[in-house]
Amino acid sequence: MIGDDAAGARGGPLDPVLADEEIGLDTTLRPRSLEEFVGQSENKENLGIFVRAARARGEPLDHVLLCGPPGLGKTTLAHIIAHEMGTQLHSTSGPAVEHKGVLAGMLTRLEHADVLFIDEIHRLQPVVEENLYPALEDFRIDIMTGDGPHAQSLQLDLRPFTLVGATTRTGLLTSPLLSRFGMTLRLDHYPPEDLARIVVRSAAILGVVVDGDASSEIARRARGTPRIANRLLRRLRDFAQVLGDGRVTHDLAREGLKRLGVDLAGLDDMDRRYLSAIIEKFDGGPVGVETLSASLGESRDTIEDVYEPYLLQMGFIQRTPRGRCATRRAHEHLGLPLGRPDQGDLF
Repeated sequence: MIGDDAAGARGGPLDPVLADEEIGLDTTLRPRSLEEFVGQSENKENLGIFVRAARARGEPLDHVLLCGPPGLGKTTLAHIIAHEMGTQLHSTSGPAVEHKGVLAGMLTRLEHADVLFIDEIHRLQPVVEENLYPALEDFRIDIMTGDGPHAQSLQLDLRPFTLVGATTRTGLLTSPLLSRFGMTLRLDHYPPEDLARIVVRSAAILGVVVDGDASSEIARRARGTPRIANRLLRRLRDFAQVLGDGRVTHDLAREGLKRLGVDLAGLDDMDRRYLSAIIEKFDGGPVGVETLSASLGESRDTIEDVYEPYLLQMGFIQRTPRGRCATRRAHEHLGLPLGRPDQGDLF
């Protein structure tokens, strides 16, 4: 359950060496069992029941779809499912399964009740998705051999397995694929108290002392996302090591988060630029997303998938048929007046 550092604590581009280090730390901090997993209590309890029932019957767990914003623990839960079932996890992503031959190779390597995890499953190629259907329902796959009049279709039987799919965009999944999942778990943003518990657990693994007030401060600014909370903790550990005595105190946490550009609401510099553009350049909106994209120098997909979900959740913006509007709360947070600013004389 682990995202990014100074530039936005969100998941932007990293130096390759730093990226490897971050991935390694993410793996270290990842819970390995449902008991260790913090938060998402209803989903966790239900999943525990389903796993115990499947194991008692000696069957693979039914196919699982995990959906929700990035950084909430979808990959972690896939690992936990395999661990709780006592089987192996085989991991890939939608874009990596380029054709049905790659899919067939993965499926034929699975042992009984193994877990196949496909991240970004909404990005599967249509032809690959169609070949996945019989594998999910009947545990078989059709393979074509030969060309032209000599072509033959062979059916290969597969060992029963569990597909765990993860997506941040459930609306892009086709109805036939959605209907083949036996359970769908929607992960929601975490309350600050759960994030504070995650910070304390991660601090113990990293060997850093974090005061209670400091863990709460990190949790309040982590955008409801464990990945961001853990990234902020790692950056504050660096500040504590260089600027302090190695202990993350409340004062050090506030100073470090200020240096990272993460404000009291968890907004970073890009979030504030987004809100400022709507308020100062476009009089509070409405303004089209394409116009905002050109103004900010960011792609439309990045704005819609990375920046807007949290701002919508926090009530800083509204999406209307005419475009985006900044709310009163956004004006108050940035200290900018409501209504059209008085520009005065231009010359």
